Amino acid sequence: MPKKIPMRSCIGCGISKEKKDMIRVIRTPEGKVLADPGGRLNGRGAYLCKDPACVDKAEKKKALSRALGCEIPAEIYDQLREAVSMK
Repeated sequence: MPKKIPMRSCIGCGISKEKKDMIRVIRTPEGKVLADPGGRLNGRGAYLCKDPACVDKAEKKKALSRALGCEIPAEIYDQLREAVSMK
């Protein structure tokens, strides 16, 4: 039987993709928000496509704030844009 491929939905565009093709953003138990490229850190997570347009959509809709349950500083969005543009 083939191995099941984990799928996740982008909070920017809503499209489901393979987990490995997404960037995980987490809120740690201490309240820090950061990108989790390995997908293994503890904390509440949300996923974004590796596309700057999805980061812009998530910022405009405040989707990341809702998903993580905290206010997201503008610096975090800038860091995410840099991370997705480097792919």
